[in-house]
Amino acid sequence: MSLAIVHSRARVGVRAPEVRVEVHLAGGLPSMSIVGLPEAAVREAKDRVRAALQCAQFEFPARRITVNLAPADLPKDGGRYDLAIALGILAASGQLPVEALAGWEFVGELALTGELRPVDGVLAAALAAGAAGRRLLVAPGNAAEAALASTVDVRVGRTLLEVCAALEGRAQLPRGELPATDPPPPGPDLADVRGQAQARRALEIAAAGGHHLLLVGPPGSGKTLLASRLPGILPEPTDAEALEAASIASASGRGLDLARWRQRPFRAPHHTASAVALVGGGTDPRPGEISLAHHGVLFLDELPEWSRHALEVLREPLESGSVNISRAARHCEFPARFQLVAAMNPCPCGWAGDPSGRCLCNEEMIRRYRARISGPLLERIDLHVEVPRLPPNALRTDGTPGESSADVRARVLAARARQQARCGQTNAHLDQAQTNAFCRLTPRDGALLERAVEALQLSARSLHRILRVARTIADLAGSDAIETPHLTEAIGYRRLERGRDRAAA
Repeated sequence: MSLAIVHSRARVGVRAPEVRVEVHLAGGLPSMSIVGLPEAAVREAKDRVRAALQCAQFEFPARRITVNLAPADLPKDGGRYDLAIALGILAASGQLPVEALAGWEFVGELALTGELRPVDGVLAAALAAGAAGRRLLVAPGNAAEAALASTVDVRVGRTLLEVCAALEGRAQLPRGELPATDPPPPGPDLADVRGQAQARRALEIAAAGGHHLLLVGPPGSGKTLLASRLPGILPEPTDAEALEAASIASASGRGLDLARWRQRPFRAPHHTASAVALVGGGTDPRPGEISLAHHGVLFLDELPEWSRHALEVLREPLESGSVNISRAARHCEFPARFQLVAAMNPCPCGWAGDPSGRCLCNEEMIRRYRARISGPLLERIDLHVEVPRLPPNALRTDGTPGESSADVRARVLAARARQQARCGQTNAHLDQAQTNAFCRLTPRDGALLERAVEALQLSARSLHRILRVARTIADLAGSDAIETPHLTEAIGYRRLERGRDRAAA
């Protein structure tokens, strides 16, 4: 009777919990069973492992083989345990020294020829292996992704034979390294935007404080152009933020762009996307668009055209910065700390309020159109900005370019530095106690805010968001206190919210 224990990693959302692969050989009729809540792909590993061992000229034991994947209550899926199972069988049967497996973790699928194939979610496994103080062995297709985790010694094996030779000390496995890539091209520049001084100002405030933004204007006024420029004026992500966002992309199964992993994500799903596509889910829960936009920007164009259900599921993540996916057998929590930029037309035809008078919509049509977006969702968007149609002279390409993203970004960085020194986070993420502590007003300005809230019939949530926006405007101005011009500008960014309520009344 022989026993071997090999360490591997599961994929549960964006986490990689440890899995102990316990292989036991006993007398009896030759058979192989895998226990520990395996799904179909894991149960089929016995056929892949048998063929891989035989192709590599190893002996497949003609004994009763039991493979236990512990913990037993954690669902196991995919082919990520194939290599660990094969090595456990070799160690339990005496074909590989048991002590050679100590200090290692193995993640990889086996081909019938014994080659190693890549799997999803390796970056999270590499980070977890480094925290556990073990080395990680992966397939060549996962080498560069795993190398992003600088805290772990990543080794790359091409075949089962090569891995066994290295474990026996007869060969050396290469380290996983990031491939040399050209720097990504610069993103869109804010200098391309002509006119739209108010919208540019709102974009700067949104970047400085991490606030959500709604752009309302007719077709062709530049709403999408403005939204695509927001990542270019945001601060670069920290190493921890970049790794967290990369781990989500790795776990999504959609691939990780290694050339852009240090850039903030910009996600722009189509308005036909479902609620599951936005927040994530499925039988095997995967992250959705809001998680793929973690530490970046989520752009929702044509906001009223989205289904009501899809928009309403955004309300909790906008407040908490995470989303919980519960299924009968699984529960996953995905991070979703993103900046929302939404765009919409003022009416179905898109021309309500335009000086040309070309709008063909009556009041009832406009009311129904704007009522597609609920009040609670609008309350969670800090800045509501009108983007009017540009006059013809502003569209000339030979005009003076606007201020560049680099210049705006310098002011954004200075404002964020003040916020970090004051409270360690951006103003948009202040809780109620922090808002009361850091967003104090003079008695005169307090009375002004009360009159504005009463006149616009705003909620307490909207009031607190006005204070946070005013605090950001003060930070951009280099002011330690919120002054009257800062507060009045912040109040001005809530007028559209009240306009929507009147249209829906």
